[in-house]
Parts: sequence; structure tokens; C-alpha cells
Amino acid sequence: MATSTTNALAGEERAGPPANSPGGKTGRKRSALLHRIDLKGAPYAFVAPFFVVFAAFSFYPLIYTAWISLHHVELATLDSMQWVGFDNYVDLFKDSRFWNALENTITIGVISTVPQLLMALGMAHLLNYRMRASLFFRVASLVPYATSVGAAALVFTMLFERDFGMINWVLGSVGIDPLDWEANKWPAQAAISSIVIWRWTGYNALLYLAAMQAIPAERYEAASIDGASRWKQFTHVTVPGIRSTIVFTIVLSTIGATQLFGEPLIFGQGPNGVTGGADNQYQTLGLLLYEEGWKNYQMGRAATVAWAMFLLLIVVFVAQRLISRLRSRKP
Repeated sequence: MATSTTNALAGEERAGPPANSPGGKTGRKRSALLHRIDLKGAPYAFVAPFFVVFAAFSFYPLIYTAWISLHHVELATLDSMQWVGFDNYVDLFKDSRFWNALENTITIGVISTVPQLLMALGMAHLLNYRMRASLFFRVASLVPYATSVGAAALVFTMLFERDFGMINWVLGSVGIDPLDWEANKWPAQAAISSIVIWRWTGYNALLYLAAMQAIPAERYEAASIDGASRWKQFTHVTVPGIRSTIVFTIVLSTIGATQLFGEPLIFGQGPNGVTGGADNQYQTLGLLLYEEGWKNYQMGRAATVAWAMFLLLIVVFVAQRLISRLRSRKP
């Protein structure tokens, strides 16, 4: 009897735990399933917060703005919408103010972007070499970027003031008549561009500097052995090595130029709330959007301007990609 009992216990031990127990076949299947879910679902769980925030604060406003642009909506009665279809877009493309704002946006963008990126490239090239107090200069280059748009625009507005501005004082000291910077188109756009250049040159310089420091030193050594001068090393080693960063800064600057708003608004804010100058000589698309929405109370037309700006950025991006592909196909 004792022997049979012992054999039965030994058989149970060899058989293992019951199928429904945590350590049985069902438990192993459950563990494998959880492991598979964890393995495949963890990446989606990590990126989910970004998509949630993007959907709430970017995608939904974009779609809702497109919906508003197809209606006649006033700021005082946002709940009351009248369907007009694409009439807002037709009226916008017939409006001379839109084409004037588009022209001003392009010219200010070019005047501010080209010198800005060239100066940033030269500054980064200098900071890339070993020099005394290099850390100080790198930190100092970020000070304009850290300065608020309002403070920078107010200071530059005082500098370019017609009667008591320092710029006109300097021009007068060398025999040049003072300029009315705000009243004239090109002086006003040059003054606004100087604010943008001052704020963003150091930021772009640090981007270029980080890209330059990633270039292997062996390339410069090989170029130096071949007899290349510092200028040839810059044009044949440095610039090709940071080409992707240059393209990135061009795209970033284009987006910033298209959305230019604070600098021209503060520069020309008159007592009557005039935006973009008395003759709209420096009115940008951002200022036109502001005028339509918060001065004329036409939110449908303001949303139309916003979507026109978005479509303009898409066109610029597609053109940039096509140019890059054409250049890459060249032998």
C-alpha cells in the first residue's frame, strides 16, 4: 500500500501542474501572448503621446481651419456659419492685397534669409577653429535667439526711428539725408529684415557648427596634404559635408519667413492699429491674416489666408525636393 501511494505521488510530479494552473499549458500560452503584445505594442505605446498631442493641437486645428475657410464666419458669431464653398479662395486670389502681401513676404524672406545663412556659415567656420574664449562666443551667439520678439522689435524700431533714431544719426554724420524707414517700402523691409537677421544668425551658426564638428578630421588632413588652402577646404570639404544641414536651415528659414508676424507688427504699429504700413508696403501674409480676422472680423477669410500660407509651404517643399533629386541625378 505504501509503495503504490509513493508511485502515485511520483507520477503526479512527473505529470507536472494541471493545465489550468498558472504554470500549465494555458499559463504558458497566456505569457507568450502577453510577451508578443508587449513586443509589438511597446513601440506604438512610446510614440502614442506624440500623435495624441499632434492630433489635438496640429491636425484638428488644420482640418477645422480648412472647414472654416469654406464658410462665411465673423469673429463675433463663430457659431453661425454660412456655406460659401470656394468663394473665399476665389475672392482672395482676386484681392490685390493678397498678392501685395505675398510679394512682401517673398522679398523680406529673401532679404533676411540669404544674408542670415551666409553670415551664420562664416561665423560657424570661425568658431570651428580653436580660438580663445570660443565657449563664450558660442553662448553669446544664442543671446539674440533667446531674446523675445517684442523686445528685439522695439529696440530696432527705436534704432530706425525717423527723427531720433541712431541709424539716421549715423547716416547724417557721414552726410546722408535721414530716411523715413517706415514710410518707404524698401527701407522698411530692410529694417524688418535686420531684426530677423539679428535674431536667427547665431542659432543657425550653432547648427552649422554642430554639423562641421561631425566631419571627420581625416578629410581636412587629406585636403591639406594635397595642397588645398583653407578656402578650398571650406568649399570642397566643409560645405559638402554639411549640405543636409544647409538644406534644413533653408527650409526652416523659409517657414519662418512665410509666418513672419511679430517683427513687422511691432515695427509699424501706429496709433490707429495700422498693420503693414499706411500703404501696406511691408504687410506680410501673417499680417494680412491678422487684419482679416481681428480687424475686419472675417474669420473665414482669415482661415483662407492661413491655408494659402500652408499651400505655399507645400509648393516650396515640393520644389526643393525636385531640385535635390535633379542635382543628385547629375553625374
